[in-house]
Amino acid sequence: MHGMSVDLPYPSTDGLRPDAESVKILSPAYADRGSELTAILQYVYHSIVFAGLNRKQYARMMVEIAIAEMHHLDLLGGMLYNLGALPVFTSCPPRLFDFYSAAAVSFSCVPQKMLMDDIRGETEAIRGYEAMLCRLKNERVAAVIERILLDEKLHLETLKGMLREETQGGKD
Repeated sequence: MHGMSVDLPYPSTDGLRPDAESVKILSPAYADRGSELTAILQYVYHSIVFAGLNRKQYARMMVEIAIAEMHHLDLLGGMLYNLGALPVFTSCPPRLFDFYSAAAVSFSCVPQKMLMDDIRGETEAIRGYEAMLCRLKNERVAAVIERILLDEKLHLETLKGMLREETQGGKD
């Protein structure tokens, strides 16, 4: 897989059975304000802005993180489907209302602010996934979430390094 991801396989999601409780727990990570979908849109936007600022290395890193987040979105969507919910972009599938809004995406164009917003997003994602693990009873679903957490922690450390570089006046 391409993207910024820990070099470990993701657990299989094959054979999951309908589980309404797991659907409720997973849904916010899929397409709510602090979701993988929000992260993807934000990283793509930040990549475009960094490229426009001639910060090509930062732009590329944002794309790499977005690719990993796209894989997470795909995994979550597949799990939701196998757990009995259509993976529609709502705050709580299978409800066909409360559709996703990009209102939570940071549309900043100031490099330090962009990186701080990305760090905040990764920090919130980590907290959300850790809280999810405390509630999940389905061990197979929890194993996938634990693996996704490894990527999120890698993203957070990478972004913190980029922010340190940025605040020290270094340009890529």
